[in-house]
Amino acid sequence: MNRFLYLGLAASGLRMPIGTHLVLHTRPDPEAVLLDGARLGEVLVETAARFRTPLAMPLMDLTLEKAALLLACGVPATEADTHHFTAPPPAPSGFVLTPRMQAACRAIAHVATRPGLVPMGMAIGPFSLMTKLVGDPITPVYLAGTGATAADEPEIALIESLLALGERIIHRYLCAQIDAGAKAVVICEPAANTVFFSPRQLEAGYAVFDRYVTAPMRRIAHLLATRDVDLVLHDCGELTDEMIRRFASLRPAVLSLGSSRRLWEDAALLPRDVVLYGNLPTKRFCTRQLSADDVGRLATDLAARMRATGRPFILGSECDVLSVPGCEGEIMAKVDAFMRCACGS
Repeated sequence: MNRFLYLGLAASGLRMPIGTHLVLHTRPDPEAVLLDGARLGEVLVETAARFRTPLAMPLMDLTLEKAALLLACGVPATEADTHHFTAPPPAPSGFVLTPRMQAACRAIAHVATRPGLVPMGMAIGPFSLMTKLVGDPITPVYLAGTGATAADEPEIALIESLLALGERIIHRYLCAQIDAGAKAVVICEPAANTVFFSPRQLEAGYAVFDRYVTAPMRRIAHLLATRDVDLVLHDCGELTDEMIRRFASLRPAVLSLGSSRRLWEDAALLPRDVVLYGNLPTKRFCTRQLSADDVGRLATDLAARMRATGRPFILGSECDVLSVPGCEGEIMAKVDAFMRCACGS
């Protein structure tokens, strides 16, 4: 892993959004671009140039793995958005990458031809994928937290089978992105939060969190390490300090957190060579209650607080910044406001 790259970027005062969606939607035909690897690759290159960063971050689309998994299980593509399993499906013999996944891999390969850029991959985390595959993931997770097992509860058996199945497709997609040239991968685990895990149960111990989140993520971290690929871990959910410590144990190069967290306090929970990224409230950038001046003040304050900790930090968005029809100019003005903030003063 090349930790020195990210530590150097943090020391340089880099600030950047996860902004590929913004640039994609400057195109007249964004849906067509998603299926054209070369054009999508140019979007990644343009995004890196627009926000003055060497990190060519792909689109944060967390629907791709579910679509590929459902396809392998024989579920029609027309049902992908709404389908939920009620019983464990037969394990497919293998997974075929969807056209969207293939285009994403070609885009990475395109970026890899450009000197000075770091080609990055993207994938959903296993737990977050599982939550998209069932109608009610909260109840079986809670039951497992009481000590019940798959032998006791069919709901637990269902989520555990889907967790394992999801992990397989994620590994398949990660390997394809690495083969295409990805040097770092963003793993998004936003469902690993206090909505899906009972805070009261967690007070008694984190065994269920470790089984459903930490252990699968540790296997992903090992896969990336064996391929010499950097882990960027993203979770914009409501988290406890213990969750942060468990993420830190995975030794990501970068940890990206949501605006519910006080990063200047979280810094003390992490090894000194893990770069914190975030966490301006970009989910609110489409609302007029938060002005560009407000964003500038928030950015300057956060940068100052993080500078006082002495910990490596990159100022950025709490999640991907979405292009919202009719609000494009306002959103970009707010991104520009934090890009201009006096991070180094």
